[in-house]
Amino acid sequence: MPSRSASRYAALSRAELATLVPELLLVGQLIDRSGMAWCISAWGREEMAQIAIEEWAGASPVYTRRMQRALGYEGSDVVTIFKGLQLDIGAPPQFMDFRYEVTDPWHGTFHLDHCGALMDVEPMGEEYVVSMCHDIEDPTFDATAVATNPRAQVRPVHRPPRSPADRHPHCAWTVTIDESHPPVEPLAPYFTIAATRAATLDLDPIDTADEGAGDYSGPLVGDVDFAAFSHSALVRIADEVCLQMHLLNLSFGLAVRARAVDGTQALEVMTKQLVGIAGIAAERIARALDLDDPVRVLELHPLLNPAAYVDATVLDSAVSVRPGAATQDGAWIALCGPGRERPLQAVVRAVDPHLDVEVSGTAAEWTARVVRRRDPAPEADEVAVTRFSTGSSFAFEPRRSLPITPV
Repeated sequence: MPSRSASRYAALSRAELATLVPELLLVGQLIDRSGMAWCISAWGREEMAQIAIEEWAGASPVYTRRMQRALGYEGSDVVTIFKGLQLDIGAPPQFMDFRYEVTDPWHGTFHLDHCGALMDVEPMGEEYVVSMCHDIEDPTFDATAVATNPRAQVRPVHRPPRSPADRHPHCAWTVTIDESHPPVEPLAPYFTIAATRAATLDLDPIDTADEGAGDYSGPLVGDVDFAAFSHSALVRIADEVCLQMHLLNLSFGLAVRARAVDGTQALEVMTKQLVGIAGIAAERIARALDLDDPVRVLELHPLLNPAAYVDATVLDSAVSVRPGAATQDGAWIALCGPGRERPLQAVVRAVDPHLDVEVSGTAAEWTARVVRRRDPAPEADEVAVTRFSTGSSFAFEPRRSLPITPV
């Protein structure tokens, strides 16, 4: 059945979509560069690590299965796991430069020639590196693999802290599927996230008659060539990647509320996360697609997508939002509205610091109009914190897409 609303990405050209999709994957990775700084400030490094574990373990099995179904590569083997990683906001192309080898359907390896997350964390000291590369990765890699096969084990060959300090590749891992392995059970947050409207949202199927690849059922490739996908497939991928972000954010909010002293503290941390990622995402989208229209940037921003999830109308100089699935889930859009303008301000000011928004209506139904001020606004602290990540200025490079054959 068709979804309630046509995708807002459908108006983009196939070439524009091929440029946008990796940008969206990278934006999803940067959500934690925005959110975790405020978790450290509120609860310390160790609790930040636990929040990250619960966040990713709650969301990744849900969105991994969604992408498998959307692109027709459901399975139970190593190749299926690797394809999922290539389309996962946890492993955006090039910034998290995964290199894969497949021995047979049940054995494979991967290493990271470049780990942008490590580049961000190493300057913070060894304790933070251990938190990310040991404490967080161990349970979350298995949680991602469980979406494909509960008897998959992802185990390190070597990983940071790096010794010597410039060691390459940054890390290496084995993936083994064996019936003798005890099955991995999803962590508790998964069951809450799997019951959200985002988890079960219906999106339009890919048009198999459209020119280009309509699925990823063929061989595993070393670098996904997004330009090889059809327009219809790219629209669906873009919408699914935005849903990945919403699911991750819903899982983040679940973990934050479990630790906050009250609703006010939880709202503060969640809003700071949104403001930071909203500004950087808008900046990257505008730059990638050469856009100078703030309303057009808002229309393409993950905050308002997929259209089937976020009920909004985009006009020439305004965006009107109504109650919908995203509002009911308590997704990002629920953090915006009258008196909650800062995320929207971060988006439009990424296009031009002279811009602002005026929001009218109620908490449930409101309209944001873009206006111009005489003086430029300073960059929000939350955006500046997120800009600390090398991902904020990361540039993608052209690569050839070559099939990976078993060794």
